[in-house]
Amino acid sequence: MAEKENLPYRDCVGICVFNKDNKVWIGNRLGASELEDSHYTWQMPQGGIDKGEEPLEAALRELYEETSIKSVSLIREAPQWLHYDFPDHVVKAGKIGKYRGQRQRWFAFRFKGEESEIEVINPGGGAHPQEFEGWRWESLDRTPDLIVPFKRQVYLSVLDAFSDLAD
Repeated sequence: MAEKENLPYRDCVGICVFNKDNKVWIGNRLGASELEDSHYTWQMPQGGIDKGEEPLEAALRELYEETSIKSVSLIREAPQWLHYDFPDHVVKAGKIGKYRGQRQRWFAFRFKGEESEIEVINPGGGAHPQEFEGWRWESLDRTPDLIVPFKRQVYLSVLDAFSDLAD
């Protein structure tokens, strides 16, 4: 395996979905390797950008694949790419060992649908693998304390980028 510092970042998106009460959607992750021995299991949807895909397109696709949510309107895109590095034990685990971390474009959306649209156990009508075992609406300013520590700085940057939407 290459030295971590020589590995590339994986291009990804992060999705911040606000409801009518200006709370954000967070999901309780289902057994992800980076969360072993951790109680920081909550996060907003995120995922990789496919080859030839635009970040906004990837955000809408990932949101649907993880939550079944389609009824959203774009509010804003964060002004810059945000980065985090995986801990060494995650890189060495091999699943994501070809990347040193993630480089993310974050988007804020307004949820326009009914909560019955949200389905995390069989997302996308069962066409996509389950990534969350539960979900809830939460105050944006609480999310940095709920995320696994190696992603916390990104969540603080997301808070900076979108905090005026939560007021």
